[in-house]
Amino acid sequence: MAVPFKDKMYVMLQFLVFIAWIFEVESLKFIFPENLGWIALFAAGLGLLLILVAFLQLNTSLSPFPSPKRGAKLVTSGVFAFARHPIYSGILFMAFGISFWLGSGYKLIISLLLLVLFYFKSSYEEERLQKSYPEYEFYKKETGRFFPKFNWRI
Repeated sequence: MAVPFKDKMYVMLQFLVFIAWIFEVESLKFIFPENLGWIALFAAGLGLLLILVAFLQLNTSLSPFPSPKRGAKLVTSGVFAFARHPIYSGILFMAFGISFWLGSGYKLIISLLLLVLFYFKSSYEEERLQKSYPEYEFYKKETGRFFPKFNWRI
């Protein structure tokens, strides 16, 4: 089965944003309070942990492309019970955490671009998932996109 053009486009854009994140613009540096550095590193570490656990849970269903692999099963347990896209969540935690830790305004801007890209990529991905898995609609209503959904009842 050929990979749709839109899938390739999203992966290429993501790759370009990752490359852009590597660079630095010195004029956008800021001083992040040293005593808060552990929070930024904790966020980055949490992000790495989310990514690793989600990779292990997806196992053979893992793909860089938004369209689900043929024969893949919908995973809704483990970290996927808290967020529909925990790999994106993990990448965002890492990107923002490291950006703050380094005091990099440039990396924060790129991290925001990454958040926007992941929003659109995940929207497209969810269209594809709904076509493959009828139960995805219920999962989507009950589970947050990147972060847990809290249903406050008073």
